[in-house]
Amino acid sequence: MPKALLDRLLATRTFNQGFATIEYTACAMVDLDLHSLPDANALDVSAFERKDLERIAMPPEIVMRHRLPHFQHLFSGGGYAAGYYSYMWSEVLDADAFAAFEETGNAFDPATAKRLRDYIYSAGNRRDPADAYKAFRGRLPTVDALLKKRGLADASTSAR
Repeated sequence: MPKALLDRLLATRTFNQGFATIEYTACAMVDLDLHSLPDANALDVSAFERKDLERIAMPPEIVMRHRLPHFQHLFSGGGYAAGYYSYMWSEVLDADAFAAFEETGNAFDPATAKRLRDYIYSAGNRRDPADAYKAFRGRLPTVDALLKKRGLADASTSAR
């Protein structure tokens, strides 16, 4: 494949990521805020959503991916309440863990793979998840690698 075509193809990976990130993050923030209320039984959901989006300065050009009534878990009483953020947090963990391999210069680095297996994949519930991640990575995860992956941070500023 010609390099110019490959470069154009690779550039599409980050297309629209700013929009998608804001769209998703707004939903997670509103979801968390709703579940932080002491009593939401008599809540005007539309008014709450509007005020909360104003509070976080949601750009009017971008709308929430899901409106609050779309969050079936809000009304189910299950253990998922206020968990929408967890999908993005999984992406943070994925990108940060993969960055550990990239930092070695080898995406298949055996020592890094062993630490990942020993401290994350085989950890079970033997230690606190934060402690397990610190044992693997030497620190807690940061959003830097995800921002870099999405094209929202300069590669030179994402390594701390």
